[in-house]
Amino acid sequence: MDIIISNHSDSPIYEQIKEQLKVMIVRGELKEGDALPSMRLLAKELRISIITTKRAYEELEREGYIESYTGRGSFVSAVNRERVREEAVFEIEQLLEEALDKAKIAGISLSELEECMKLLYEDKEKQGNE
Repeated sequence: MDIIISNHSDSPIYEQIKEQLKVMIVRGELKEGDALPSMRLLAKELRISIITTKRAYEELEREGYIESYTGRGSFVSAVNRERVREEAVFEIEQLLEEALDKAKIAGISLSELEECMKLLYEDKEKQGNE
């Protein structure tokens, strides 16, 4: 499992694990029914506490991304794509609202913001095609 932990991130380690697994599930890299590594094995691979992996798995289960069974392990759940999309739109709206507040303070116009967004979007598309 390709999970990268950053000691320089502001996010706690369990959050980094949770978010990376969520991305793998949403992108289809991990499919419905796929088994996740045991909490103990993942902790050993990442050289972290089992409590940290347990917390990440509990959060994923609470959010409906995985199902855990005592003695059998944790497995990817059927993902409700519409719910995932709605969550993403909500997060994006919050981030855009924050950006708009900063733009207003700095006197940046809507057309400048649109141009900036367009350039950033195109740059991300290029990165995705490389």
